[in-house]
Amino acid sequence: MRRAELEDALAPELVTAVTGARRRALRDDDRQVDTAHLLHSVLEADPETAAAFEDAGQRARVLGYLVQRSIGYGLRWQGSVEDTGAGLPVPRGDQGAAAGWSPAAAAALAGAFERAAVRGERRVRGLDLLAALAADPANRAGEVLRRAGVEPGELALRIGLPSQQV
Repeated sequence: MRRAELEDALAPELVTAVTGARRRALRDDDRQVDTAHLLHSVLEADPETAAAFEDAGQRARVLGYLVQRSIGYGLRWQGSVEDTGAGLPVPRGDQGAAAGWSPAAAAALAGAFERAAVRGERRVRGLDLLAALAADPANRAGEVLRRAGVEPGELALRIGLPSQQV
């Protein structure tokens, strides 16, 4: 799927989030957009997704860890490839790592598309992406969530996608 096709398939808030994740990856000097970049951007760009957390304090803790990525937390990720995917389908074609996405981020995006299709929606929303990110507790977004006191499996269940066991 080409960039223009991808953006046509995303709700406007999610287009903003994906664009923001790409900017974050470039700014952080990361080779690929990873799941933490996606989590950070979707929480900032989509109020519906941000509201999926139990309370504002929980959301603030998650954002706090994500902000710390560039000043210490997460520096060990720099220059490495996030490759979990925990059983989520790996997208075909140029949606994957070759297009600047980590395998786990590409798998999360594919999971978001599947969730939207199950709902009968043409466009993927931020909650679809958050559910897919939380469904793989071994990815970087899952690590950030756990460190902030959010159990990824519980978050996935709360927004309607059963988590997968790793």
